[in-house]
Amino acid sequence: MTEEIPDHHLMSTIAQGDERALRLLIERHSKAVYGTIFKMIGDATEAEDLSQRVFIRVYQSAARYRPEAQFTTWLMTITRNLVLNEYRRRQRKPWDSLFSSDEEEPREFADSRQRTPDQNLQELELREAIDKALLALPEKQRLAMILSRYQEMPYEEISKTLKISLASTKSLLFRARETLKGSLSKYLQP
Repeated sequence: MTEEIPDHHLMSTIAQGDERALRLLIERHSKAVYGTIFKMIGDATEAEDLSQRVFIRVYQSAARYRPEAQFTTWLMTITRNLVLNEYRRRQRKPWDSLFSSDEEEPREFADSRQRTPDQNLQELELREAIDKALLALPEKQRLAMILSRYQEMPYEEISKTLKISLASTKSLLFRARETLKGSLSKYLQP
């Protein structure tokens, strides 16, 4: 029943101080926010901290929220802006944290008991190579790929989130895919 409540309705009740509505909104969108941030910065602890800050901003902005676009577009715009602000604040390269994190990214592995240790190792190696290749992409390309591939956001919503035209979004994703193909060529079958 709670999943039937639209996001914009939850936002209006959050604006009135309803903490249950905030919890529902967080439950509904926390994985997407965390996953996007993690893919952007490569550090699980930092991603968790920034995810919490995203929802603090959502709470603080609830009274000003206007459901003119999809809620997820608005939410991912907040997520994007927070990550970019954090990059600027810390003045460091985003991929530095990839190698410093002791935590492992939550992954949706298929049941590893059905595969051999070699297959598990190959899958882990491929996922690490993909993560490293994603982190090496320019910032906008990386976010566009994450929103497209991992959040399954349509091009129109990605263009609104990134505040660029639809044609620019398509071009950005094309360039990102070409760069990733080059970076991951040893993993691609002929």
